[in-house]
Parts: sequence; structure tokens; C-alpha cells
Amino acid sequence: MSDKTTNPIAFVAEGTIPPSPPPANETGVVKWLRENLFSSIPNGILTLVALTLIYMILQNTVPWLVNGVWTTNSLNECREVLDGKVGACFSVLTERWHQLLYGFKYPAEFYWRPNLALVLLLVAIAPVLFFDLPRKMLIFTALYPFIAFWLIWGGTIMAPILALLGFIVGGVVFQIYGRGSFAAGFFGGIAAALIIWWLGSLLIPEGASDNAMLPAVPSRDLGGFMLNLMLGVTCVSLSLPLGIALALGRQSDMPLIKWICVVFIEFVRGVPLITLLFVASVMLAYFFPPDATVDLFLRVVIMITMFSAAYIAEVIRGGLAALPKGQYEAADSLGLDYPQAMRLIILPQALKISIPGIVNVAVGLFKDTTLVSVISMFDLVGMIRGPILASTEWNGVYWELLGFAAALFFVVCYGISQYSQWLERRLATDHR
Repeated sequence: MSDKTTNPIAFVAEGTIPPSPPPANETGVVKWLRENLFSSIPNGILTLVALTLIYMILQNTVPWLVNGVWTTNSLNECREVLDGKVGACFSVLTERWHQLLYGFKYPAEFYWRPNLALVLLLVAIAPVLFFDLPRKMLIFTALYPFIAFWLIWGGTIMAPILALLGFIVGGVVFQIYGRGSFAAGFFGGIAAALIIWWLGSLLIPEGASDNAMLPAVPSRDLGGFMLNLMLGVTCVSLSLPLGIALALGRQSDMPLIKWICVVFIEFVRGVPLITLLFVASVMLAYFFPPDATVDLFLRVVIMITMFSAAYIAEVIRGGLAALPKGQYEAADSLGLDYPQAMRLIILPQALKISIPGIVNVAVGLFKDTTLVSVISMFDLVGMIRGPILASTEWNGVYWELLGFAAALFFVVCYGISQYSQWLERRLATDHR
């Protein structure tokens, strides 16, 4: 009989030993807490201090939010309902929401017009923000500013048509003169567009808006968060191409254009925005022809756009300076002229580098639109400081109103920031 029959015990394992579970402190919540909050003694102390502060804040904030009152008609009624308990008076938001969003003069029956303009804005900026959408949608993007102008302000449709004609003429001028110098073609196009717009404003009769499809709403009736959005979107959209032109003009070989851009950038960056707003409110009308009636909204847009463009120009100039000289030499070796080199090689790389700075300027500009309240424009903050808090029913309600304003601005600014981070990841084509 063989040894295999008499001794059935095998000396070689026929399978693998099952893995043992990891230690409890190396998995799950315990591991995350140890690595992120209590990785060392100083970090553990800071974590405990932070948790104590958060608890102290929530201890007073949560009851204030949970006990909030939404259905009263005045602050006194809120206090009677609370009966000594800690709680917010959110009734001011439910009663005055339309004033916070649209102002106190914009006709309530026309609220659908800015709402429709906002929906169309999302459609118009979609092909600009996301590259996978059909490029044909850019046609609607180009037409949107004139459609939105007519929707919000109403009046005769000839005004936006003449403005569109002015931009078309400006584009033709840019194509003609921009081949030699981008800055010269850009500023020449703006001058042509402004001339067409001014001539059109003189040709439109005074009572042209009487029989219009949409009743006219004057600019002084705009207000609330709608005004902040309009100023932010308009000024950011205008200041970006103007900032690019100023950055390129500052690096131009033409001394006149270069020094005009340098003086403009340095002067605007050295003046506070609130000063420029007072100039727009008081003095800017004197620079227009005597018969031209330029309303306050347009004057504020001009000043905020100039202010933002100066900062964007410096951000883009930093992006241009960050490019190696070989990129310019590569464009020359391909036989590209100046506009082609800027459009195909230089500016795409410079703008990618400048994304964080441009977003920073855009977010700051949007928040700075609240400064228009100092020149009697009732934006969101102006509505809170003026008509709402001046009323006897809601005099003394601060945290609820200012918290609502902060929440609206946070949502918009946080959305811009998140999009910029997504765009940076999307354009991250370098090797890492």
C-alpha cells in the first residue's frame, strides 16, 4: 500500500486563505475622522474649537429659523404670534417678494416680460458656456440682447432694430480695419455702432411707443434683484470684449493707441467705482449731444463697464505675458497675420490662463451692482434700505431681508464659481 493511501493529509494548500478584515481604525468613519479632523494634536484641538463655535451658532440660529412666521402683515403681528419666543419674521418676504425681485414701480401685469427674458437668457448663454451644443444657437445669442431690451422696456420695436443695425455696421467696420490692428478695428466698430444708434434715436418720433406692441416701461421703474441681474449680465458681457481690446491695445506697436489704453486703464483703476457712479448720475449727460436723452440706466452701464473692463484688461494682459515667446514665433512661422494669430493661437491660451482672474472680476462686479443704491436706483439693497424699511409695518426687520439678499447673491456667485472650475477642468489639456 502506498504512502498516499495511508497518509491522506496534503502538505500543499489547495486554496488561498480568505483575507482578514482591516482594523476598525483603518476603515469607514473612524478612518475619515482620524485622517481629516484628528490627524494630529493641534488639528484635533482646532476641530474641537470649530465644533464648539458651530454648536454655539446653531444653538441660536436653528430656533430662529424653525420658529419663523410667514403669514402676518406687520412686524408687530409677528411679535404677537411669537409671544416672546425667538423666531424670524419671514412675513416680510411673503408680502414684499415682488418688490424685492422687480422693484416697487414695475407694473405687476408685466412681470411675465422680465421672467421670459430670464428664461431666454439661459437659452442664449447655453451655447457660449457649453461647447457641445450646436453652433447655430449662437445666432439666437447674438439676437438676444435686442429681444431682451424690447421685452423689458417695451415701446417701439424700431429701437432694438436700429441698435442691431448699428452693431452690424460696427462689425463690418471691425472686419475692414481690424486686419491691421485689433484694437483699432474694435474701437472703430464701437464708434460706428454708437453713431448709428444716435442717429436712430433722433429719427424715432416722440410718440412712436404709443402704438407699440408692448407698452413702454421707463428705466426709473426698474428695480429689485431684476436690476442687479440686468446690470451684472450687461456689464460683464460688454466689459469682456472691451477688456480684451484694451489689453491688446496696451501691447500695440501704435504709440497713440497704446498710450490711450494705458491712460484709460490706469485712470479707471485708480478711481473708486462709487465715484464713477456719481459721475454717471450727475456729469455724464453733459458729454452727450444736447438733444440726446440718455437715461440713468445706460449711463450706469457705461461707467460700470468701463470700470470692469480696466480690471479685465490687466487680467488678460497677465495671461498674454504668461505665454512663452515661442507661441508668437510659431504664429509668425505659420504665416498668420496679426488678427489670425490672436484669434487662433494667442488669445485662446491667454484666456484659458486668465479664467480665474476674469471670474473674480465678474463676481466682484455683480456684487458691486448694489452700489447703484447710492444714486437713487432701487436695486435689491436699495429696496431694502428705502421703501421696505421706511414703511411702518416692517421698520426694524433687518436679518430676514439682508439674509434673503445674501442668499440670492450667493446662489448666483457660487454658480459662476462652480462653472469656472468646470471650465478649467474642461480646458485642462496640459500634461500632468
